[in-house]
Amino acid sequence: MSAMDVPEIYRRASAQFGERVGAIGEHQWDAPTPLPGWDVRDLVHHLVHEERWTPPLFAGSTMAEVGDRFDGDLLGSDPVATQADAAAAALAAVCADGAMDRTVHLSFGDHPGREYAMQLAADHLVHAWDLACGIGADETLDPETVAAIDAWFPQVQQTYLELGVIGPPVEVAPDAGQQARLLAAFGRRAGR
Repeated sequence: MSAMDVPEIYRRASAQFGERVGAIGEHQWDAPTPLPGWDVRDLVHHLVHEERWTPPLFAGSTMAEVGDRFDGDLLGSDPVATQADAAAAALAAVCADGAMDRTVHLSFGDHPGREYAMQLAADHLVHAWDLACGIGADETLDPETVAAIDAWFPQVQQTYLELGVIGPPVEVAPDAGQQARLLAAFGRRAGR
């Protein structure tokens, strides 16, 4: 997969998203993103929702046990601080002793913690790019994290497509870089 361990891949991907959240200007929360129908606030809310679910799922809770605990507006009046808090709690859950070997109960079956952490890392990394596009920030992603996700993703891409969580892959030029190829696999066209 990569010379990095899974918690480090997750840490880097989460940090890249968090850095871009910190760069959101007050006037940019309703700016569009590359995701149809999602503005910047919607995108940040999606990741905060995911980050809030991470600790109970790594602790062994089922989807039913978590239930509607995280429904509604999670961002409140200080979305940047809220995201930082949620990200820290999720990172602690991913990095906890034994987390990678735990069974995590997801909506599409039980998976090892390391697999769930890679799913989370991929989501954070790709959405860091989406957010950068939405706010006009640097779209460059950490090459080592891109390489790690790119090595992992082909084995789960068909499942992602079947679940409808990504769009169909887009074509890229034969000489496209690894970041452009990874984004294309997730249905994004870099340099739109």
